[in-house]
Amino acid sequence: MKLEDFAATALLEHSHAAEHLTDREKQLIGLAVALTRGCVHCTGKRMRKALETGIPQEALLQAVDIAAAVNAGVTTAVALQGFEKEDLA
Repeated sequence: MKLEDFAATALLEHSHAAEHLTDREKQLIGLAVALTRGCVHCTGKRMRKALETGIPQEALLQAVDIAAAVNAGVTTAVALQGFEKEDLA
């Protein structure tokens, strides 16, 4: 089995061909998804590719901070919804 054998590979290639986002934006979005999904391999590859394409390390650090903050916000919102749903508030 190879990565190319999966339908998701074609979807990924198609999404990277999108015209309305810059390569930088695509790289940062991909990094944020890899981070929040917890894939160390994908995160490393995304960070390396971003650096190779000229995205400064400072921008990557800020992207990681934003992904972490959004993830924390989602966690908090889900917890609050759980409290409200169970009438624990």
